Amino acid sequence: MDLRELYQDVIIDHNKNPRNFGRPETCDHAANGDNPLCGDTVTVYVTVADNVIKNVQFDARGCAISIASASMMTELVKDKPLTEARAIFKDFHEIVTSKKNAGPDDLERLNNLAALTGVREFPMRVKCAMLPWHTMVAALDQSEDDVTTE
Repeated sequence: MDLRELYQDVIIDHNKNPRNFGRPETCDHAANGDNPLCGDTVTVYVTVADNVIKNVQFDARGCAISIASASMMTELVKDKPLTEARAIFKDFHEIVTSKKNAGPDDLERLNNLAALTGVREFPMRVKCAMLPWHTMVAALDQSEDDVTTE
């Protein structure tokens, strides 16, 4: 199996079996996101204690890229300090929006998110992959505004 097939399998798995999907009973941060061109919607729920993300869940409707990205995001940032979660956001954003090739260190740090680095070849798909991330940051910032890709 080549790397592209492996990445495709990871995306399909996270889309069909999203991790941390659903609304938690309680949370202290939440935000809504919308990609009107694609029809993706996401709500990210975060519980923070001592500057660490103790719980993160999402509820969403949308394409496989958006659902998979949200699922991978929750796995990657859960139990991470806020500064580290924001750094992962920044790294992922940079890799999918620039011409910079992801090096081995980037891929290791991004874990399964590396499967989504190919979206940079498709600008409309970058918005799908980034929507949950921008929504998580809005939740952390306790923004009252909905996140939109437009």
